[in-house]
Amino acid sequence: MLSDQLKVHLRRLSELLAPHADRLEKKFVARLKGLRYEKKQRIALAAITLGAAARILVQRRPPLKFIENVEYHGRRLAKLNLPPSAIVAALQEYDALLAPMVRDHFPNEITNFRWVRDQLHFCVILTLNNAYYQVREAETQAFYELFRAELESRNLDDLLKRFVATMVPVCSADAGHLYLLNAQTGEWEWKAGAQCRKPKTAVEATPALRRRLSSPKYLDSAQSPPGYFLDPAWKQRYRSCWSVPLASEGGTFGVLQLGFARTYEWLPREQELLSAAAERCMMAAEKARLMEDLAAREEQVRQLAEHMLHVEEMERRRISRELHDETGQSLLCVRLQMEMLEQSMPEREREWKDKLAETRDLTEKTILEMRRLIAALSPAVLEQLGLGAALRQLVNRFRRIHTARVRLHLSRLGSLPQNTEIIVYRLVQECFNNIAKHSGATNVNLSVSSTDGRVRLHVEDNGVGFRVDEALARRESFGLSGMRERVALLGGTFRIQSFPEAQKRERGTKIWIELPISKEGKRRGSDGCVRGSAGTETVVGRTAAVLG
Repeated sequence: MLSDQLKVHLRRLSELLAPHADRLEKKFVARLKGLRYEKKQRIALAAITLGAAARILVQRRPPLKFIENVEYHGRRLAKLNLPPSAIVAALQEYDALLAPMVRDHFPNEITNFRWVRDQLHFCVILTLNNAYYQVREAETQAFYELFRAELESRNLDDLLKRFVATMVPVCSADAGHLYLLNAQTGEWEWKAGAQCRKPKTAVEATPALRRRLSSPKYLDSAQSPPGYFLDPAWKQRYRSCWSVPLASEGGTFGVLQLGFARTYEWLPREQELLSAAAERCMMAAEKARLMEDLAAREEQVRQLAEHMLHVEEMERRRISRELHDETGQSLLCVRLQMEMLEQSMPEREREWKDKLAETRDLTEKTILEMRRLIAALSPAVLEQLGLGAALRQLVNRFRRIHTARVRLHLSRLGSLPQNTEIIVYRLVQECFNNIAKHSGATNVNLSVSSTDGRVRLHVEDNGVGFRVDEALARRESFGLSGMRERVALLGGTFRIQSFPEAQKRERGTKIWIELPISKEGKRRGSDGCVRGSAGTETVVGRTAAVLG
């Protein structure tokens, strides 16, 4: 940045200017004070003038040292919120004081002074621009890291830990602690830290201490009361501390404290950055807390729904068992008594004998309907022979009441957990109920396979179709919603596609379901044998003949 020629002239003129530098600086500082520049701003501006450069060069230090000094004080000026235009105006005030002094004491060096001043002024402006860029870039990077932390954090503790880890290097701190107020214990609870250990003791959150920490504070270990340091060991370990509250409308719920091994009083820009970051952290923490609460409540609802399904299956089994053992046996006895009465009646009582035969036939039909209800409530074949046999039986029963052509394809069902088998069976059962009631289909394809730790179910028909969004939105209809909930309980995926005949050339409905297989004990395979895999089976039927 500095040419050799500039360095030579700068050193020579610095030796001439050095004896007058202090007097010029006093006048310059007085002029800045009159222009309402703050004290810290006046000190930083005085360190980037030609007089400051002269002091460094007469000590035989390299010119680069002055440029480094300008960069350091440029960052301070940026953090002091002084606009670049104000810096240029201040340097012009210095030049206005320098010009008469050069004219009075060094009339022969006016040209050289002007050239050196212009060249050095150019280098100072470039360095200041770079310093301002560094400060703004650091602030942008800090907010970017906070945004990343908010998006990527797994939970509230991880969010707070990443927040502290971001702010410690941004503020050039040696350590950082973040505390949240525990409403139950009434203490400041340590939540995250960086470059330091967790405090051994907790501090009581008295109303007076909460009031003191409700605003940003610079703490000096030699002057501040011990209670301000939420980690008592910090008062001996660090020279200074920054304390920033995490506040919301209800009050102060957290405090971020940064420790420094040196006396380091913050600047306005740093205080604003910390306050804005603390506000963002508080909002993100509230969001994370709400998300955790929502996830916990969703898990409770999921567990409750799963429990309700389990209770439903148990109740189905109890009802089917009682129907079989009590009502079914009673109906069989009634039918047997009627048959015996019918056989024992004389031929002359033909009219009564015919009525008794009709009643016996009605009882027989009731027994058959009772068996159908028992099988629908809790299919015994599912427990005894497995999912494959239960699905074949379900297809057979469907075809007895519906003339559609059904194609069943079972592929590598293997050994499945009982819960998975029940869910798949109920899903297929619901699909068949919907097809029988609404679709008017003539062809139905059903495929069930098990590969890569997942069960895949695909049902397709050529019925009239329907509008999926409307069907799912109906409050009085629970068929599709119930299927979707059953799939969600196992962490699976549910996809449905339907083509209303009035809208498209294609027609019918397609349903794809994937369910993960939980790691449970082995179950019976599709043919009733315990095994790890099964072959491929295809069953096609049109009439009401029994399958398999």
